[in-house]
Amino acid sequence: MTATASRAVALATSGTLVAFQTALAAGAPWGAAAWGGQHPGALPTRLRMSSAASAVVLGGVVATLATGDPTSTARRRVLRGTALLLAPSVLANAASPSPYERYGWAPFGAVLVASLLATSQQPTRAR
Repeated sequence: MTATASRAVALATSGTLVAFQTALAAGAPWGAAAWGGQHPGALPTRLRMSSAASAVVLGGVVATLATGDPTSTARRRVLRGTALLLAPSVLANAASPSPYERYGWAPFGAVLVASLLATSQQPTRAR
């Protein structure tokens, strides 16, 4: 995958995840598809707050992807670190009792992690 394609995929998937988490935080009735799928309908307040925090953090990832020098070492580290932090959630979603998480979010998360890692592999600029 080219650097441009991996960045586009990373932007699209992380942006989608920001929108999903924002909707959950706002009370969207999608609890069966999030946080283990144990809360059909709107999430309880504590998980809505967690979704809001996730949306903010992932919004920072979207901003990092959308701006800045792609060869920046700091940018590459942020993207690589985010991928490594998200990787366990792919495993958790794959093991979830929720079919939405198992068959939807697990592969979606795997694509997000792979695209973040691919994007973070941009060559550094020559000095």
